[in-house]
Amino acid sequence: MKRIGITAAAIAVAFAAGAAQAQDKAKGKSAGDMTFFVTSVGKGNGADLGGLEGADAHCNALAKAAGSKHANWKAYLSTALPGGDAGVNARERIGKGPWRNAKGVVVAKSLNDLHSDKANITKETALSEKGEPIKGRGDTPNEHDILTGSDPSGMYSTAGGDTTCGNWTKSGDGSAIVGHHDRQGLKDTRHMKSWNSSHGSRGCSQDQLKASGGAGLLYCFAPN
Repeated sequence: MKRIGITAAAIAVAFAAGAAQAQDKAKGKSAGDMTFFVTSVGKGNGADLGGLEGADAHCNALAKAAGSKHANWKAYLSTALPGGDAGVNARERIGKGPWRNAKGVVVAKSLNDLHSDKANITKETALSEKGEPIKGRGDTPNEHDILTGSDPSGMYSTAGGDTTCGNWTKSGDGSAIVGHHDRQGLKDTRHMKSWNSSHGSRGCSQDQLKASGGAGLLYCFAPN
């Protein structure tokens, strides 16, 4: 009788675990497998991220808290050096793809796809590490300006002037190139902004980023 009782209990536990897993899957919970997300929050000091190292640490901390199995997350950010010397290109930091959001949706199969019209980065797919949408056009507040410091090809900008808020160390004067995570379909040309290179920010402070539709958020990728 005891054996039967133990077996029945084990079956009940296994059934409950299976049901929970099925429920999680139905809800799209796959944070462990995600390789792309938009940070749910910025670091709080405008575009001063502590440089690339600080930005990467922010991506990794958020991913770990969300249950990610990856520990080598990289912020999609470029840097530029004084005098026009070569900087760091965001596209060279993030691996080769493919990349999936927290619900398992592929946002790009390769670097070429990511930096082309094939990129599947929209308000519906550019989710946070928690699998939640990021506020964008039509929401209050609008936070669709994502820091990148990059040109459309994912390279450091050669436009001149400050395009990276002092290589992500400034929280006052300056500017950084941002992209719009909530770009819409190719047929809607009014809102077809680049996901990684739409315009320069008004400044580098938290308030200045907010004024132009941002919150100091980043794109994070797990190289693969």
